[in-house]
Amino acid sequence: MNYQVLDIKIDYKKINVDNGGYQPTMSLYLPSNSNEIDLNRKRPTVVICPGGGYAFTSDREAEPVALKFVSADYNAVIVRYSVDKAKFPAALLELSYAVAKIRENAEEWNVDTEKIVVCGFSAGGHLAASFSTLWNKDFVKEYFGYKNGENKPNGMILCYPVITSGEKAHRGSFEYLLGEKVTDKALMELVSVEKQVSEDTPPAFIWHTFEDGCVPVENSLLIANALAQKKISTELHIFPHGGHGLSLVNSAVCSNYGGDFAECGAWADMAIRWIKNL
Repeated sequence: MNYQVLDIKIDYKKINVDNGGYQPTMSLYLPSNSNEIDLNRKRPTVVICPGGGYAFTSDREAEPVALKFVSADYNAVIVRYSVDKAKFPAALLELSYAVAKIRENAEEWNVDTEKIVVCGFSAGGHLAASFSTLWNKDFVKEYFGYKNGENKPNGMILCYPVITSGEKAHRGSFEYLLGEKVTDKALMELVSVEKQVSEDTPPAFIWHTFEDGCVPVENSLLIANALAQKKISTELHIFPHGGHGLSLVNSAVCSNYGGDFAECGAWADMAIRWIKNL
């Protein structure tokens, strides 16, 4: 196993953002190749964006999730993106940097460049989905000088995601994401993910619970419908029971999980299979 933590390098003055001096990072979990198995193996890579309402990034949706994908012989990368004081588009550019860095080092890190997937939870799901719809916009490409899809995601896994800035919005996430600009109608439109889906948006695996009392299930339905309208392949699971922030739904993330919503934990194996078939 190759484990390392790399700094994500963004010039915040250039994008007119004060990130409070925070240093975003990308933590790499890269299984080692072996001549006893397959010395030339290339692996899918899952880029994990923990949730936290853009106020913090949750530990429960970080390393335990990475280790789940590593156990399936996938690479995993955790992005600890800027939150709280840092406003849009800081986190989006940081995720873009991470994906491009993975492509840049694909040979050394044994990356299958057709299966680089962003995976986000709650507000991290908004980040993953927003990036997946905006990755090729001019304001992203021009900042980095991208010309050849260096930051292109091949898929997105959205776990009880924040999606819409409309009627069913999780207001707190957008207030942290935009700050005083939350009243800017054009900006609110830009970060309402279901309105930004295009033919360049990658396939999606989405799951939510019907009973989610924090981020309404309609968020997942809205993005799934937008993807369907563009004929983009989508797998959607709505579990009948369970609240918000379930992560892996096992003792690794909460000792009290179980009961009527333990079935939600099936999402991870479903997602692993979905990536395999991308």
